[in-house]
Amino acid sequence: MDMLRGMRMRAAYVAAPSRIEVRDDARRLSPGPGEVLVRMKACGICGSDLEKVFGQYGQPSMRLGHEPAGVIEEVGPPLDDAGIGADDLDAKSRGIGSRSEQFSNGDRVFTHHHVPCYSCHLCSHGQETMCPKYYETNLAPCGLSDLYVVPAWNVSHGGVLKLPTGVTFEEAALIEPLACCVRAWRKFDHRPGDNVAVFGVGPTGMMHVMLSALNESSGVFCFDRNEYRLRFASEAGATDVMRSDDPARRDKLLGKTRGLGVDVSVVATSSLAALQDAISMTRKGGTVMMFGVPSRGASINLDMADIYSREITLVTSYAASDRDTADALRMIESRKLDVGRLVTDRYDLSDSQKAFEHARTGANAMKIVITGG
Repeated sequence: MDMLRGMRMRAAYVAAPSRIEVRDDARRLSPGPGEVLVRMKACGICGSDLEKVFGQYGQPSMRLGHEPAGVIEEVGPPLDDAGIGADDLDAKSRGIGSRSEQFSNGDRVFTHHHVPCYSCHLCSHGQETMCPKYYETNLAPCGLSDLYVVPAWNVSHGGVLKLPTGVTFEEAALIEPLACCVRAWRKFDHRPGDNVAVFGVGPTGMMHVMLSALNESSGVFCFDRNEYRLRFASEAGATDVMRSDDPARRDKLLGKTRGLGVDVSVVATSSLAALQDAISMTRKGGTVMMFGVPSRGASINLDMADIYSREITLVTSYAASDRDTADALRMIESRKLDVGRLVTDRYDLSDSQKAFEHARTGANAMKIVITGG
């Protein structure tokens, strides 16, 4: 079946710095053995996408759109055990993921763009997003496309999740960013009653606010320069919100934490000034989670004697594995987190440039989602 006959096929690409080009593609996309072809219905714009278009992204892939959800249009032929390789057989034996024959045309799905091997040294240490195989896997041509192919590796290693009936495509487009946040919270010690500061309350910053509440944090203090987002955080239950350019912000936070500072600071922005603020506002023995995506080559001067003497733990978290996405989907399905409220604006794929510019400014917006055909 010719999937593109009489059908418009568009995909978004980084054409030049700060410019996106949506191209009509005449190629016939057809899934090979073990692959599935998906029609994108919703795909969120991520901070790393913005960095690829407007900044200096520090990772090798420049493909746009890694938060897609859609409908399976075509399932490729089965991939015989003889052709899937030792790693795939190992995954099958351990019950990781699904084979393509477990999917059908019309299935509503979320697809993860990167999937690790689960058998290398890094994966065995719980560092799946550092796995060399993780970077080799991706959607073709990309997630910001009317149609895209999910490779057999991703399908057989849990990178495709069927959506429960009650989960919308827009909510599904938030699975991947929520998974990144869930992974970050697994990487540091926290307990009920902790005070948490979130620096940058864009979409993922708000997810960290939600996770703080879910983990029974005592106080959640939010910092940003965007008044709309500060109001959003306040209405969503933040204990206090402050402008990140308020000269008295540190004194105000210390005053609200008995002079101690917060137990945990989450830096959900690429701003290095926010990272410095986080270090200064975190209590002795506390943790700073560096979550936002910095530009390539970004550097900062730190007083390491201060970090050492106060026993500040600096933790970083990059991306998410398909195990994290499965946990994120369960949270959304169970309504433990109402991520759907974060979607404030929607753009058609043809208006990707406008959508990215809007997401970059954050003007009166939280999560921006692009819709496909």
